[in-house]
Parts: sequence; C-alpha cells; structure tokens
Amino acid sequence: MREIDAGQITQVVSRLCIQANRQLPQDMKNQIEACRSREDWAPAREILDRIVENYQIAGDNDRPICQDTGMACVFLKIGQDVHISGDLRAAVDEGVRQGYAQGFLRKSVVRDPLDRVNTGDNTPAMLYIDLVPGQEVEITVAPKGFGSENMSQIRMLRPSDGVQGVKDFVRKVVEDAGPNPCPPIVVGVGIGGTFDKAAYLAKRALMRPVDQRNAVPYYAQLEAELLEEINALGIGPQGFGGRTTALAVNIEQCPTHIAGLPVAVNINCHVTRHKTEVL
Repeated sequence: MREIDAGQITQVVSRLCIQANRQLPQDMKNQIEACRSREDWAPAREILDRIVENYQIAGDNDRPICQDTGMACVFLKIGQDVHISGDLRAAVDEGVRQGYAQGFLRKSVVRDPLDRVNTGDNTPAMLYIDLVPGQEVEITVAPKGFGSENMSQIRMLRPSDGVQGVKDFVRKVVEDAGPNPCPPIVVGVGIGGTFDKAAYLAKRALMRPVDQRNAVPYYAQLEAELLEEINALGIGPQGFGGRTTALAVNIEQCPTHIAGLPVAVNINCHVTRHKTEVL
C-alpha cells in the first residue's frame, strides 16, 4: 500500500488551477489553427485569428486565457493500492483556494445557489472520483466557465428514439445555444447510465483530446457525423457565421436500463481548459 500525504494533492491542485487557466492544451490549439486554415468566410477567419492571438498572449505572459476563470472541476483517478493520509476533500479545496489566490484568478463560486453570497476563494471544487487499479493518483483540473455550462442540457429519451433521436437532440442543443457559449465549441456527449451518470459522462468527455476519437468505431463514426451536422448549422465563430461552429464532438457511453436512453450534452467554449498531473 502506497501512502500519499493529502498535502501533496493540495500542491498539485493549486499548480494545475493556475496552469490550466493560462495554457490552452496543444490539441485545442492545433484544432483551432486547422479550422482557421479551412475557413473561407472572412469574419470567421478574423475571429479565429483573434482567438489564436489571445491564447498566445496568455501563454507568453502568464495571464488567464479568459476572464471567466471558471468553477474548478477536479477529476481524481485514485489507485486502489493508495492510501491518502488526511482529508481528501479539504486538500482539494485548499489547493483551489491557494491556486486561485496565487494566480490572481477570478473567484466565481457562491456558497448557495439562491442567496448568491460569493465564497471569496472559488471553493468548493466540483470533485469527481474514480477508483482504478494501481498505486497512482491522477489529478485533472478543468476550470469550467458558465457561459458554456449554462447552454448544456440533458434529456431522457425513449429507447425507440434511437440514434436519430440522439443526433437530433445534440444538434438542437447546439442550435439553441447559438452564439452564447462563445463558439467554436467542444461538445461533450454522455449516453447511457442514469440521469446523473449521463451528465458526468458528458463532462468527462470534454477531458478527452479533441484529436482523439472514441475507441469504439461505431461511436467514433457518430462523433464525425455529429460534428459535420453541427458545423453545417453555420453558427460559426462567435455566432458570425462560417464553417467552424464546433471543434469536436466527444462521446462517452456506458450501459443503461432497458427502458431508458439518457443523453446529456455538456458544451464547452473554445477555451476548453484542463491540465493533468500524476502522483
């Protein structure tokens, strides 16, 4: 049994909060630039140029890519042969507290959804834990802005709705969102499980590199079809039209009940931020 002090997790979470907010993943940069090269609508090209300029300035000057530095979503894959010494939840929240203070990042979390009093330190984090084999702890911090989060939806489809029902729903969510989530977007789709599991799958799908397709060929093909259909909507970068409404559609799926077909769509803007470190 490997022992990991909770303080180590605090240090990593703090560091990742800052890095994730300042450094766009390379796969996202590559995809944005590839879409820029294919755009034939001048306003869309101009906006994509500004997006590239923005993340370059952020990276060069250690500044946040976006003023909405998000709610800290922290994904932990904890090896079954690891014992964490200390309070895990407190360690994660302390990491967020330190990272958002040291990085001069905007604090956007309120203590209650109705009384709306800011916690002042961007805690608590949204914590997602998976137990996996091994002796390592993989920590991913994904700051989630709410311009895109607010555009997300979930629906309990009927099994008879089938794949066409899934496609129609995903496309409608993007169409309803329009320019609000700051396109081009990444579309995370969760299919299966229960009401809550589908939403988790959709959010986890956003952690996958945009140049990496679903390992199951059927779902990889479905991702490609949805991306083509979404881009055919013509919403374009920032809603000004063009070929690039979405940079990728990432689907995660799992078993479900014979009577259900849960589908969740979690939208992320072009600042799809996440940073990972392994202890």
